[in-house]
Amino acid sequence: MRASNNFSGDFSGLWIPLVTPFHHGAVDHPALTRLVKNLCGSGIAGFVACGSTGEAAALDADEQQAVLDTVLMAAQGLPVVMGLSGYHLPKMRDNVAATSRQGIAGLLLAAPCYIRPSQAGLLQWFTALADASEVPVIVYDIPYRTGATLELTTLLQLAQHPRIAAIKDCGGDAAKTATLIASGALQVLAGEDAQIFSTLAQGGAGAIAASAHGHTQRFVEVMRLIVQGDLAQARALWQPLLPWIAGQFAEPNPGPIKGWLAHHGQMQAELRAPMTPASSALVDRLIAVEQGFPALRTL
Repeated sequence: MRASNNFSGDFSGLWIPLVTPFHHGAVDHPALTRLVKNLCGSGIAGFVACGSTGEAAALDADEQQAVLDTVLMAAQGLPVVMGLSGYHLPKMRDNVAATSRQGIAGLLLAAPCYIRPSQAGLLQWFTALADASEVPVIVYDIPYRTGATLELTTLLQLAQHPRIAAIKDCGGDAAKTATLIASGALQVLAGEDAQIFSTLAQGGAGAIAASAHGHTQRFVEVMRLIVQGDLAQARALWQPLLPWIAGQFAEPNPGPIKGWLAHHGQMQAELRAPMTPASSALVDRLIAVEQGFPALRTL
């Protein structure tokens, strides 16, 4: 499925890294379509398909392509970023080249897992993939999944590539984050949901936030208020979201998100092994948290 691509290259705002619904072991495309359409009017910037929240590692190549097709079809013109991962560079180059021609807004690319290359090797990896891409690249800095840490100097070198535009920041280094934002070299997107407020308050561009599958408009409004400089109002909306975010990651992602979505009738609470569904106690905790939210008034 090829969509028109009028994306400006600006990754600011809130992006939803979509879960992949399953039903009886197969991808549940009707549920995925409903989920995407329900989120379209919430003020988000766009979608990320086949990220870690989407259980991409449990999808084969045909399933990943089918998920992308469904999201592009349902997105109603909102931009879609596709996550790709692997550790065989020639295959990844080919995949990047082919996927980037499908009307997507960008690619989310991580370091190769298991290999743990040097900084020179990471430069070679991301440069080769960006060279193969026809769309902007978001570097996914997530060392606790890949085993590879991208140092600040490496990121600043990568930022000189014309197609490396942003970073999904899960690096866990607050000083690196602050310095990278101050440099203006890349658009910095919070990848750890609890860091959204601090990232944007320092001048970061946005977030890719799994917990924002729920109460999406609250996240959008918090981010709008921060950008406008109204930190007091932003804090008032942000602080009640912190227990929600903590609950969504109290068990392995995306089990809690899927459990909450299933409670609300949007999909089955089904994951692929070795991932397991969230406990009923955690789903109950999430329901209790949301019942305590104050009324949302868009200012």
